[in-house]
Amino acid sequence: MSETKDYKSTLNLPGTDFPMKANLPRREPEQLKEWEAQDLYNRVIENNIKKTRYIHHDGPPYANGEIHMGTALNKVLKDMVVRYKNMTGFCAPYVPGWDCHGLPIELQVEKKYGKAPDALETIKRCRAYASEYIEKQKQTFKRLGVYGDWDHPYLTMNYKYEADIIREFAKIVEKDAVYRADKPVYWCSSCTTALAEAEVEYKDHKSASIYVKFRACDDLVSKLGVQRGQGDVYVVIWTTTPWTLPANLAISVHPDFVYGAYRNKTNGQTWIMGEELFENFIKDTGFSASDFEKVKSFKGSEMEKTNAEHPFFDRKSLVLSGTHVTTEAGTGCVHTAPGHGVEDYIICKEYGIEAYNPVDDNGAFYPDLPLFGGMNVNDGNRAIVEHLDKSGHLIKMAMVKHSYPHCWRCKKPILFRATPQWFISMDKTGLRKKTLSEIEKVKWTPERGMNRIYSMVENRPDWCISRQRIWGVPIIYFQCSKCGHAILDTGLIRKIADMVEKNGIEIWHSSDVSEILPKGTKCASCKSEEFKKSRDILDVWFDSGVSHAAVCQQNKMLGWPADLYFEGSDQHRGWFHTSILTSVLTTGEAPYKQVVTHGFIVDKDGYKMSKSMGNVVDPMDLVKKSGADILRLWVAHENFIDDISYSDESYSRVTEAYRRIRNTWRFILGNLSDFDPAGHSVEYSKLREVDKWMAHKLNMLLKNVRDAYESFEFYKIFQLVHNFCVVELSSFYMDIAKDTLYTDKKDSYERRCLQTMLYSSVDVLIKILAPVIPFTAEEAWAFMPANKKGSIHFESIPEVKSDQINRQLEDKWQKILELRENILKAAEQKRKDKIIGHSLDATVKLGLPEELYEILASIGIAPDLLFIVSNVELYKSSDLEIEITKSVYAKCARCWQYKPEVGSLANKELCKRCSSAIE
Repeated sequence: MSETKDYKSTLNLPGTDFPMKANLPRREPEQLKEWEAQDLYNRVIENNIKKTRYIHHDGPPYANGEIHMGTALNKVLKDMVVRYKNMTGFCAPYVPGWDCHGLPIELQVEKKYGKAPDALETIKRCRAYASEYIEKQKQTFKRLGVYGDWDHPYLTMNYKYEADIIREFAKIVEKDAVYRADKPVYWCSSCTTALAEAEVEYKDHKSASIYVKFRACDDLVSKLGVQRGQGDVYVVIWTTTPWTLPANLAISVHPDFVYGAYRNKTNGQTWIMGEELFENFIKDTGFSASDFEKVKSFKGSEMEKTNAEHPFFDRKSLVLSGTHVTTEAGTGCVHTAPGHGVEDYIICKEYGIEAYNPVDDNGAFYPDLPLFGGMNVNDGNRAIVEHLDKSGHLIKMAMVKHSYPHCWRCKKPILFRATPQWFISMDKTGLRKKTLSEIEKVKWTPERGMNRIYSMVENRPDWCISRQRIWGVPIIYFQCSKCGHAILDTGLIRKIADMVEKNGIEIWHSSDVSEILPKGTKCASCKSEEFKKSRDILDVWFDSGVSHAAVCQQNKMLGWPADLYFEGSDQHRGWFHTSILTSVLTTGEAPYKQVVTHGFIVDKDGYKMSKSMGNVVDPMDLVKKSGADILRLWVAHENFIDDISYSDESYSRVTEAYRRIRNTWRFILGNLSDFDPAGHSVEYSKLREVDKWMAHKLNMLLKNVRDAYESFEFYKIFQLVHNFCVVELSSFYMDIAKDTLYTDKKDSYERRCLQTMLYSSVDVLIKILAPVIPFTAEEAWAFMPANKKGSIHFESIPEVKSDQINRQLEDKWQKILELRENILKAAEQKRKDKIIGHSLDATVKLGLPEELYEILASIGIAPDLLFIVSNVELYKSSDLEIEITKSVYAKCARCWQYKPEVGSLANKELCKRCSSAIE
């Protein structure tokens, strides 16, 4: 018997140098060097310069430390937007920025180098520290594939930017929105500075919960007509901050609440409290209701402007009438210390009571405070409770866990204390009302973002913009050395801004008052000519909050307002918040048209990542191990609207999905080695029906992906592309294409139809994924037929060809696919039963209902190719009937199909099709 000839050389086997193994950790850095050598970003922008601008304004990360997974998430998401817009008809410049001033850097510098001898040395060290981390973060962002104008970022510590911060402050001063007041603010005694709301986080904290008696003065007893009897009359208050009692100046009651005078049967004392809260009081203190007799009821308004005695100081506490009093907890008689609470301050101001704060910057009582002077408030807490207990004023003390404000930097509990600070008024110039109106005009994604920031602005207090630190932009004002009166003059402020633009904020600290203030300047209050410079700096959130003016309005590549702000959801109370406040103040409008927010990365159990928990994942470790494109694809595959759970398992699944997508591209590119799109493409009207079905699927993919990009639903892009590669392409179209691609004549009509659609498919796939996996897209693009050797990032994502979308064709082919699935399952069972080995061993006898029979007969593709078998015998039947047997024909030595003509042709080893193909 003669040996069978080897026909491998006659087949059209795939051939491409696009490697199966990605080896991204090695290839990506090489690609980055090429992009930098090509000046890719600037060339992309130059190519798009005449197109409509799309301005995504980068929210500045803080220049303090290495990046984390959340930073990587943020930068990659934003890069996808910028790349997509540049590939869809826009010019989308990306100017990255960094937030450089602020306490965290100042504290780190102090920790590293010790206390600086003066302000200038502190500033010098802080600039160097911030510069070091800006460079580190910049290189990391580049490694993640984020492209932008890295040579010209905006830095809030640049001299020009510092000057513009001062100029924006001057504009707000001109609006008469800035004032100075001695009123309570969030205060961190550890960091020794005032804090803004955005710098406060709430965590559980244990506090002493106490019920305290204030002895009623004669005017209160007389007005209510309550007899002292055997014991005195007392107003009962409740507080979880005993340390604030030395500052107590009043007791607030609600004018409309009903209060009761309850006589304690044991000691004869009469205790006044809200009737609605009496039952809770009984439970909290361990008394029984039978221990008391209610002797009188009255409205809170009846107690107004009477007095009670302070429990340990020789002064009176005025009873005030205020609607801020609630029945949520306590007694309805609220301990009121205007130096330690905003509501306390407001109600006391109505009654002409000034704020009183006996606590210093470090959280200790001033030395001259009787009984507790010099004590830290924590020690004071214990001492005050002990003193109240000894004096008989303490009813009950218990430790309770409750939500309490903490400093977001040092993580320690903070205080409310009245200090002289600068504020921006929310209501004096109508800022609150205007801002709420502008919030409603912005598009918020997700929509709940609007309600969140709306509520924050609606309920927020005036903005405390002063800080008691060095590393930041000074608030330009002068204070009378004698009386303390402040000069806040916009002409002087702008003069200093010009000086800062040339010399940085250092000039404020190095210049003498006489060099700045005009000669003969006198205090408007006391006529003194002696002044000192401010030592307050602006809230760092003001720095970044005016970036819309310092960057978007001044960079010729950008514009105002920005099309997009895109940051974490915490920025509703941070950058989004301060940006819209400053913008509305200076322009009357919001600085952005759309705001998109993402959640935070947590571990697989939902816990926030932290070094103390040992669950931190370094994004650069992932990049070193598997490449930036895998990390970027993982980012894209997550629905970022809510918090994102990271696990090694989810990352591995994405890695496997990447391999499937890459292998799909490799298969297609391998089968296009002899294809010239210009000369070999088959026009749509002449394609076979199966290829038109593929065109329909491809355009539906393109439509859905473009829609997903527009709605920032990147996870849908991942799902759509992955499913298209796995289902429509790998499991069907490429599966049925292999036989034709490998065994037909190179230029056969059927083969060119397949190549046409495979080329179109990979062209679309590479382009739509270029914003997501730019390294792999660039690599694959280099192997495309007839590639002009240009970067994929100069290309445009194709427009949807709506004339190729055919729903009727999809419905028809859906029935065929369901039939094919049934046949493949039946063949697989026969293979398991050892009746056949490969599906090509099979002959299928197929009985079909008439409608399905007519459909199959009309599609223009042989059923054996469709079902990956050697022979199909069709007949009509009332129900679907599938019979699979081993073929009785001889096997073609070239295509391996069993055909009846094998052995009867001139070349007895081949079937008719293969004989024709090798002629």
